[in-house]
Amino acid sequence: MKDTKGISKVSRRHFYKSALGILRNPLPFHHHNFEKYGDTFLLNVGMGREIIFSRDAAFAEYVLQKNQKNYKKSEIQTKDMAKYLGHGLLTAEGELWKKQRKLIQPAFHKKQLAGLLDKVKAAIVVELDKIRTDAPMDIFPVFNDLAFQTVVKSLFSAAVGQQEINRLQYITEAAQKMLVKELRQPYLGWYFKGFGKIKKHLDLTDEARQILKRLIEERKKSGERQDDLLDMLLEARYEDGTAMSEKQLIDEILILFTAGHETTSNALTFTSELLARNPEVQEKIASEVEIAKKASGDLMEFLKQCPYTQQVVEEGMRLYPPVYFIDRVPLEDDEFEGKSFPKGSSLLFSMYEIHRHPKYWKAPEEFRPERFSEARTSSYYPFGAGPRKCIGNNFAMYEMVITIAELVSKFRISGAKGEIEIHPLITLKPKNAILKFDLRK
Repeated sequence: MKDTKGISKVSRRHFYKSALGILRNPLPFHHHNFEKYGDTFLLNVGMGREIIFSRDAAFAEYVLQKNQKNYKKSEIQTKDMAKYLGHGLLTAEGELWKKQRKLIQPAFHKKQLAGLLDKVKAAIVVELDKIRTDAPMDIFPVFNDLAFQTVVKSLFSAAVGQQEINRLQYITEAAQKMLVKELRQPYLGWYFKGFGKIKKHLDLTDEARQILKRLIEERKKSGERQDDLLDMLLEARYEDGTAMSEKQLIDEILILFTAGHETTSNALTFTSELLARNPEVQEKIASEVEIAKKASGDLMEFLKQCPYTQQVVEEGMRLYPPVYFIDRVPLEDDEFEGKSFPKGSSLLFSMYEIHRHPKYWKAPEEFRPERFSEARTSSYYPFGAGPRKCIGNNFAMYEMVITIAELVSKFRISGAKGEIEIHPLITLKPKNAILKFDLRK
């Protein structure tokens, strides 16, 4: 790497010495280095690769917003992830990204999403009915299914069978697990290729594409409107009046499956874990929801009447951000506050560390939803920032607030033991979220 003036360096030896621990959970390793070397450090990971890690919120704002034109996503998304998901909004760059963002953005406007909320709530209610009250249970699988169902129902209404949903969900999650292995064990690339591991998962994604292709063709042949996201995407037109190609449409749907269900199920699980440890917060939510339901039967109006419930979800994502790292690569040499960042260098911003940094938050390790009753800060990035901020952020918030509102109005949550366990993969996933649910009288 070219000159990286002002940035402390962590040796390759230290990285290799910690390799097994990093494979299980890299966050303690990163935290140790931040505490020792400062809010920005460089790590030599071998094979000619160096990565700059940062928990500097001002630098993140500079890269993601103020000087975003000089930065692009890294090959982790544009190449490695795109290998499995294609080139949709999450993985595309340059002119393709601009073109797709402009085309798809209207489908996620609040007015459009209002028409999907009944479908979203119906899917949520069905999945929450699967929660057991006779014994403690791991809540993550329930939320994982719930989040996937809401994405599927929002896209395809009732046109998809449960067997197909299960298969699409399995393929989406299997591809992510394979990608994590490739990224964290680059030295095993020869094994993954030579023993057919990568090909196996590429074949699985081809299978998912065929399922989606058939669903799209059936919708087109039916000539019926379902007023769902698929209709909106099929009807979207570029400036020259043309529609998305079938391949591009499938790429975008695969991105929506991955980004739309994974992050939401993680956030809902972590929020439930926090609620189990804070019964007084549950009671505040229950009271707010009861009043809001009496005030209006309109779901968008209901959401407006539940500010505290939203603050709870926001605080959950502060402490456990599903997207716990954001990557960027400078297109040209850059400098920020005395530090040099050469063209082509790899930058990784730790949202997990920024969200818990005592420089930006009072009592950062404590669960305090009320902190979000004040104006949002520039050190909060659950959906990214700038032009590439997650296009589905409003959809995700509506879904999560409705879910937590329904969950807490129906159950009291308890049974939490010890610290909340995490499993960092492509997203920050929960682990062993065993909780007890009792029906409210």
